[in-house]
Amino acid sequence: MRLKMVLVATMTSLMSGCVSTHYIDEHYVANIKTPPTWQYQHTEGSVQNDWLNQISNPQVHALVTRALDNNLLLRKQSIEVESARQRLIISGSALWPTLTLAMDSSRRKSATEQYSSAHDLSLKVGYELDLWGKLSDSERQANLEVMSSIENYRQQRHDLVAGVIINWFAVIEGKTQQLLLDRRLQVVKQNLDIIESGYKQGLNSALDVYLARTELNNEQAKLAQQASTVGSRIRSLERLIGTYPKGALAVSAALPLLESTVPVGIPSELISRKPALISSWYDLLARDAALAYAHKQRFPSINLSANYGSGGNKLEDAFSLSNMGWSLLSSISAPLFNAGNLAAKEALAKTELKAKELEYLNTLQDAFAQVENKISEETSLKQRYQETLVAQKNAQLAEQLSFEQYQKGLVSYTTVLDAQKRAFDAQSSLISIKNELIKNRVELHLALGGDFQQTQPEEVSNDIG
Repeated sequence: MRLKMVLVATMTSLMSGCVSTHYIDEHYVANIKTPPTWQYQHTEGSVQNDWLNQISNPQVHALVTRALDNNLLLRKQSIEVESARQRLIISGSALWPTLTLAMDSSRRKSATEQYSSAHDLSLKVGYELDLWGKLSDSERQANLEVMSSIENYRQQRHDLVAGVIINWFAVIEGKTQQLLLDRRLQVVKQNLDIIESGYKQGLNSALDVYLARTELNNEQAKLAQQASTVGSRIRSLERLIGTYPKGALAVSAALPLLESTVPVGIPSELISRKPALISSWYDLLARDAALAYAHKQRFPSINLSANYGSGGNKLEDAFSLSNMGWSLLSSISAPLFNAGNLAAKEALAKTELKAKELEYLNTLQDAFAQVENKISEETSLKQRYQETLVAQKNAQLAEQLSFEQYQKGLVSYTTVLDAQKRAFDAQSSLISIKNELIKNRVELHLALGGDFQQTQPEEVSNDIG
C-alpha cells in the first residue's frame, strides 16, 4: 500500500513538472508595447498589398517574373522549405507505431559436434507512449521550423522583387547620367574650339587653352567611368533574374519624379504582417518547444512491443501456420545517472531560448527603426530635390552669364569652369535624388511588409505610387 502511494505521488509530481514547460505563451506578442503611431509625419491608412501594380512598365513585370522563376538563392530557399517539411515528417513519425517484418536464420555447432538450425519469421510492432508530450513537443518544434522557413521564403521573394526594381531604376539613372555627361562633353568640346580659335587670333591666353583641354580630358574619363558603372548595374540586374551577367540587357525608360505618398499603417500591425518578423516569431516558438522537449527528456519512457510469427529448426517451419505464436512486452526506462548530460541540455535549451527571445525583440526594433528612417528620408529627399531644382536654375543662368563675360574679357576662364561645374553638378544631383526617392519608396514598401502581388498592368507608366 505504501509503495502504491509513493508511485502515485511520484507520477503526480512528474505530471505537474511537465505542465509549465513552455515559457512563451500565446499572449506574448499582444503584450509587446508599441507606439500607437509612427513618430515622423506620415500618411495614415492601411498598408498597400499591391504596390508592384503601380509600376506599369511591362519590362519590370517581365523581369520580376523571370527573377521569381530563375533566381538561384530563391530556389535554394524553396529547397530549404522542402527540407524542413521532410524533417517534420521524420519528427512526427515518432508518434506512430513501427511495423517491421524480420526473417532470421542461424546455424550453430556445439562442443559435442552437434549441429542445430533455427529459422524465424516475425512481424514486430513497437510503440512509445507519449505520456509527457515529449514527442509532441518535438513534432511541434519541427512544424514551427517549417512555418518559419515558409515565411523566410516569402521575405526573400519580397527582397528579390524589391532588388529587381531598385536595380532596374539604378540602370535608368546610370544611363540618364551617361546622357548628361555626353551633353556635357559636347559643350566642353565647343568651348575648346572657341578658345583655340580665340587663341589663334590673340584674344585668349595659352593657359585658357590648357585648362579647356584638361576639362575635355576629365569629361571623357568621367564618361568612360559612367559607361562602366552602367554595365556593372546591368550585370547585377541580370544576376537577380537568373541569367548570365553579360551586360547585354536593354533597359529604356524615363526616370520619374515621385510626388505622391503612401499609407504606412500603425506599428503594431507590422509585427503580424512582415514575413521576416513572423519567421523570427516562429523561430522563437520553436526554441520554446525545444526547451520543453529537453525538459521532458529527463522523465521515464514507456515502450510497448509486440511480436507475431513462427519458427523452427527447418526453413519451412518459419512459414508454417501451426508454429505461429505471439508475445507482448512493455518496458519503462528512466535516466538515473548521466553525469549531468540531460540537465545541461535543458540548461542549454533555456539559454538558447533567452538568446532567441532577445534576437526577436531586437529584430522588432530594427524593423520599426527601418520604417521610421524611410518615412523621414522621403521627406528629406523631397525637400532636397526642391532646393536643388532652384540651385540648378541659378547655376544654368550663372553658366551662361560667365561665358558671355569671359568672351568680353570681364572674367577668367577659371570662373567659367567653376560655373559650368556647378550647373552640371546640380543637374546630376537632380537625377540622383530622383533615383534615391524611388529606391527609398521601394525600401519603404519592403520595410512595411506589404505584399507586391504581381499582376500584368494595362497602362504604361514608371510611377510607383
